[in-house]
Amino acid sequence: MKAERRLILEDGTAYTGAAFGGSRTAVSEIVFNTSMAGYQEIVSDPSYTDQAIVMSYPLIGNYGVADEDFESRIISPSAFIVRDINDNPSNFRWAKTLPELLEESNVPGLSGVDTRKLVRSIRDHGSRRCVITDEEMSAEEGIKLIADTPVPHDAVKRSSCRKRWYSRTSNPLYNIVAIDCGMKSNIVRMLNKNRCNVTVVPYNTGYEDILALKPDGVFVSNGPGDPEDVTEVIDTLKMLRGKTVLFGICLGHQLIALSYGAKTYKLKFGHRGGNHPVRDLRNGKIEITSQNHSYAVDEKSLEGTGLAVSHVNILDGTVEGLCSEEDGVMSVQYHPESAPGPQDSAYLFSQFTALMKRG
Repeated sequence: MKAERRLILEDGTAYTGAAFGGSRTAVSEIVFNTSMAGYQEIVSDPSYTDQAIVMSYPLIGNYGVADEDFESRIISPSAFIVRDINDNPSNFRWAKTLPELLEESNVPGLSGVDTRKLVRSIRDHGSRRCVITDEEMSAEEGIKLIADTPVPHDAVKRSSCRKRWYSRTSNPLYNIVAIDCGMKSNIVRMLNKNRCNVTVVPYNTGYEDILALKPDGVFVSNGPGDPEDVTEVIDTLKMLRGKTVLFGICLGHQLIALSYGAKTYKLKFGHRGGNHPVRDLRNGKIEITSQNHSYAVDEKSLEGTGLAVSHVNILDGTVEGLCSEEDGVMSVQYHPESAPGPQDSAYLFSQFTALMKRG
């Protein structure tokens, strides 16, 4: 019989389920993801640092874990919560099970939870802090532990690379510097596919060091946490403005907005999953997008910044894309490199190269 563990929310609500993966006690923010597939890419996405993920799709782990599908080699979430976990995969590519992967990384998992009820709670009352712990801990003890655990503000520092590295492609046309705030691997693959050599640098690399690499464009990656915490990147982007083409995704989109003087705010429960409709205001087309973020750009704060809204979320009207023709800047809140799918937004990498070609 599998051991039981408890999930305790900061409001005192508690859920009990079967333990899998790691055994540590983890305090984090609880969020939900509506994807039907891609759990390996989700748990290896650095944007989930310090978060407990609830999967709304009921069966997770059924195709195992494949060596080729990691988005990073760091398993980032604080915890992983599902209705049913499958530890006997059916897939010729699988190399290990999801419980084995989480156990290796000491990421606690909880199965047998009523995830429909839990997701509705997050949707209705918003993301909250929580703890996954042993079944003996009372709700009162859990609430105290959560209150006594500081909210971290160094998630990007922990997620970024420690030193510069390179990803080159055949017959390159452009040289890109990518600021790594917790970047997914498929972003680099997509840039390579669009004939870009990529130099990946740590998040705190200064603008002079970036310009010394003579980039045709600078890319700002996705990553975890509150964008206002990443002052190093905001300051660098202020200095790069107008000196090179800029392209930001997710956290990178928010950081570009902040560098122009706009503001960001925290969403009630964020956007996470591969099924968010977004309208491109430039042509009216609708894309089905993959998203993973807790914060959004305040549209009212964009007035006078020189940034224009290029994309909006159809479901809640939030800003999903920005651009500045004058400065050669583009950014999107969602993930055009989404792995796995949808692939509707891959054209944005071509738009980035078109901006560099224009100079």
